[in-house]
Amino acid sequence: MSEVELEDALARLDRARVPADLFGDDQAEAVRRYRRLARLVHPDAGGGRTEEAFVRLTSLWRAYNRGDETLITTRRHAYRLEGDPIGGDLAVLYAARPEPGRGVLLKMPRDPADGDLLEREAVALRQLPKDGDARFLPYVPRLVESFRHRDAATGTQRQVNVIAALDGFHSLAEVGRAFPDGVDPRDAAWMWRRLLAGLGFAHRAGVLHGAVLPDHVMIHPEEHGLVLVDWCYSVPGCHAHADPSGRVPAMVDRYAGWYPPEVPGRRAASPATDIFMAARCMTGLMGDKAPKAMRSFARGCTLPAQNRRPADAWRLLAEFDELLERLYGPRRFRPFHMPATR
Repeated sequence: MSEVELEDALARLDRARVPADLFGDDQAEAVRRYRRLARLVHPDAGGGRTEEAFVRLTSLWRAYNRGDETLITTRRHAYRLEGDPIGGDLAVLYAARPEPGRGVLLKMPRDPADGDLLEREAVALRQLPKDGDARFLPYVPRLVESFRHRDAATGTQRQVNVIAALDGFHSLAEVGRAFPDGVDPRDAAWMWRRLLAGLGFAHRAGVLHGAVLPDHVMIHPEEHGLVLVDWCYSVPGCHAHADPSGRVPAMVDRYAGWYPPEVPGRRAASPATDIFMAARCMTGLMGDKAPKAMRSFARGCTLPAQNRRPADAWRLLAEFDELLERLYGPRRFRPFHMPATR
């Protein structure tokens, strides 16, 4: 085996997106191609440096022979789709498990034309760990990889983001449905605090979320954790070369009334944009239970004029902490539980 042959085999494996890219349509020829590639990239032949390529080759060959639509193979992983897809605002989520690895979600746009929004999310989720304070990374999902996937049946190509799965989390929309009379403000307080911390982290890293809505704010009841998901509508600063407008690229139609005026007005967003929607989420969650002081605090965050709203989430968090101490005294852990579902 020559080095040229090996490099050619590795390049072909790297380019392949679906089994047919590598093996073609003729079964006899496919067998010959597989055997030749297996001989070239076998770990024993490659001195151990081709182990990853051999795993990928094996996964592609297995999928080719089974016509397996539940297996999606990339340069890095083979993902086994599990269960029924979950519908989102613009994308469909597929629970999957890498071979091997922990559970992930594969996020694919319903309309391939929305692939630019998934690319925007990938840009944001790369920028946040690169430019943000690592202590606050638990506030955002972890991007495993992003790739183009071609549907073997239709040939349609879609952008796919692979995101680490969240266990034990519930969206604020779910919390709201579980507490139709409103969440106790003392429970909403820790959620609001963590939401402001997550936004402060993102804004310092140069990323605006752009869609701080009940479906996109996930909380962990027992651990008092919070994760901001769905960064497809974000305005990442490092994306300015592609879109220098600074505008939120799209809106979630069913939440049209939750946005500040600059978003439907197609004007540039700012940290005050996210802060507006965060306050809207929290007052909506509490309903009539929100004390007067909290309602007053939220009004200052939701003024129509963008330049009159707070724009520093960290400073706002400090002000919120002072408000909470006046209302409830020194901060202490308060257990929160979602009602059991039947």
